[in-house]
Amino acid sequence: MCGIVGVFNINEEAVYRDELKTMTSQIAHRGPDGQGYYVKKNIGLAHKRLAILDTSDKGAQPMGSKEGRWIVVFNGCIYNFSELKQELKTKGHTFVSETDTEVICEGLSAYGTSFFERLNGMFAIAAWDTQEEELYLSRDRFGIKPLYYWFNGETLCFSSEIKAIIKHSDYKIDVDLKALNEYFTFQNVFSYNTLFMGVTMLPPANTVKINKDSTYVKHNSWWDYDFTKTDESMSFEHATSETKKLFKQAVTRQMIADVPVGSYLSGGMDSGSITAVASEQVERLSTFTCGFDMSEVTGREANFDERRDAELMANHFKTEHFEQVMNAGDLRWSLPKLVYHLEDLRVGMSYPNYYISRLASKFVKVCLQGTGGDELFGGYPWRYYKVFDALDQQEFFDQYYDFWQRLVPDTEKENLFTREVFEKIDIDEPRKVFEKVFTFNEKLKYDTPEQHINNSLYFEIKTFLPGLFLVGDKLAMAHGLEERFPFMDNDLVDFAMKVPVKHKLGNLSKEIAQIDENKLSNEKKTLSYREYDDGKNVLRKAMLDFIPDTIINRKKQGFSAPDESWYRGENAVYVQELLLGEKTISTKYINKEYIHKIVKEHIEEHINHRLLIWSFMNFEWWCRIFLNGETVR
Repeated sequence: MCGIVGVFNINEEAVYRDELKTMTSQIAHRGPDGQGYYVKKNIGLAHKRLAILDTSDKGAQPMGSKEGRWIVVFNGCIYNFSELKQELKTKGHTFVSETDTEVICEGLSAYGTSFFERLNGMFAIAAWDTQEEELYLSRDRFGIKPLYYWFNGETLCFSSEIKAIIKHSDYKIDVDLKALNEYFTFQNVFSYNTLFMGVTMLPPANTVKINKDSTYVKHNSWWDYDFTKTDESMSFEHATSETKKLFKQAVTRQMIADVPVGSYLSGGMDSGSITAVASEQVERLSTFTCGFDMSEVTGREANFDERRDAELMANHFKTEHFEQVMNAGDLRWSLPKLVYHLEDLRVGMSYPNYYISRLASKFVKVCLQGTGGDELFGGYPWRYYKVFDALDQQEFFDQYYDFWQRLVPDTEKENLFTREVFEKIDIDEPRKVFEKVFTFNEKLKYDTPEQHINNSLYFEIKTFLPGLFLVGDKLAMAHGLEERFPFMDNDLVDFAMKVPVKHKLGNLSKEIAQIDENKLSNEKKTLSYREYDDGKNVLRKAMLDFIPDTIINRKKQGFSAPDESWYRGENAVYVQELLLGEKTISTKYINKEYIHKIVKEHIEEHINHRLLIWSFMNFEWWCRIFLNGETVR
C-alpha cells in the first residue's frame, strides 16, 4: 500500500516542494490513487497512495495526530489496527477514518515511538515530531516493506524506492563495490548496503531518530528472531493443532481490505492452504498462476510448470482462476522493466513474479502470497543436512559459507572482476558479512545438530527471506498491487520459533543416527532436494484439513522459469548480445573473458550457470539504466 518519500535538511536549509515532487514522481506506480505533501521549513514528507483501507479522502496522507504533534507517512498494512484502535479509544482518542494510518498517528501521540513495536503487520513509517523537530523512520519486524535512506551529514533523504532518492540534486550515482562483491557472492546483499553508493536499507525491526545533532544514522533494533527457545516438551499433536489455528487466524487477519483480495496459487502446499482459508471468506475468490511453455524444455526443468496442480486446486476450492503462460521470448521484453523496478538486485530469476503480479493487478488490489512457510518450518532440509553434523562454530561457518557462495566463490573473484575493481575490494568482506549475521545474535549455540539447524533457519530468515520480500514488493507495486504474507504474522512466527526441529524435519532422528557412521567411513554425502523432502513436517500435518493429500505430499519445487534450457535455446542469442555485444557496459566492472567463459560453458558444455548468467544480465541492465540513463519502455 503506497510509497513514501522525504527530505530532512539538518543544516536547516529549506526543502523545496518542486524537488520533493520530482522525487515522488519516480514512485508514482506505487500509488495511483492519490498523493500528498507536507513541507515546512527544512522537512518535507510525500506520499503516493494505493487506497486499500477506507478509500475515501479521509485516508489521505501525510496524516497528523489530533493534538498536532505527529505527522506521518506510511506504507504497508497493520492487521491488528482495530484492536489497537479500541484500546486508544479507551484512553480518549477519537477517530474520523477507518484507516490504520490514523491508528499509528494516535498511537504515537499516546505511547511515542515504542508504539511501533506493538504493530502486527508490514510497514515502513516516517514520523515527524513537530515538537522536538525530530524525524523517526521505522520498519516492520520481518522487513516486508522496503525503506531506504541516504545521509551526507547535512541532508537525509528516504524513500520506499531508491529511484526517488537519486533524483535529489545533491546525490551523485556511483557503484558501491562492497555491495557488488556481496551480490556476486550470494546473489543477494546480506549487509544493508545497496549498489548505489551511500544508499542504505533500514534493517527490519529498527527505529532510527534523526535530528539537528545527528552526524550519522544509528540503527536501533527492537526485535529479532529467536530459535533458541524451542519447547522440547511440546508434543507433535499440540504443534500441529496450534499451527493450524494460528495459520487460519493469520490468513483471516490479512483478508482485511475495502478492495478486492485474491491469492496466488502455485500448485504447492503453502499457497494452496492460503487459498483454502481465503476462499471460505470470499465468494468466488480470484486466484492466479504462472506457467511456462515447455515445448523446448529438457531435464529436471520439465516439471517446472505447475498449472495442472493449480487448476486442480482451483477447481477444488471453486475459485475464479487466471493463468499467465510465459515463453522464452518474454525475458527480453521484461528484463529492463524488472531491473528498473527492482533496482536493488536480489535473489534468482524473478521475471515470472513481474508477469503474475501484472496479471493479478487487472482483477484485484491485494494478493496473498505463500512466502515464509519454508523459512519458519524447515522447508529446505537438503540445506540443513549439509551442515548439521558440524563439530563447532568454525566448522559450521566453513560448511555453510561454502554453500551460500551461490554465484562466484572468493577463490574466483580475481577472474570475475576487472583488475581495477579487484584491487579496490576486500576479498574477505563477504565472509565477514556472512559471519556477522550469526554473531549479531549472541544467543546462538553450535553444539548439537538441532542447534545447527536452528542456526540455519535463523540465517535464512534473516538473509534469503528479505530478498524474496523485496522482489515481491517491488514487482507487485510496479503494477499498483499489494502483496501480503500470511505466514509472517506475529503470533504465527512467535509460535513457529518454539516448535522443536524434530517436529519440522520428519527424518531428523534417522539422520542424526547416521552422523557417527558417516564420520567413521570418512564420507560426506552429496544431498539433493529430491533426496531430502521431509521438511515442514508439522505444517504438512496441520494443512491436512485444508488441501488434498496429493498436494500435501507433492515433491517440493521452487517458482522459477526453465531458464537453464532457454539460455541454451531461444534465448542464447539474446544472452550473448546483451553480455558480450558492442553495447555491453558492465564489463567496466566484470571481466569480459570471464563472462564469455561462463556463457560458453553453459551453452556448449551444458554446465548449469543459469543463476550467474541471470545476475550478469541484471547487472548489465542496472548499469545501462542507472549509470547510463537508458530509458525503459
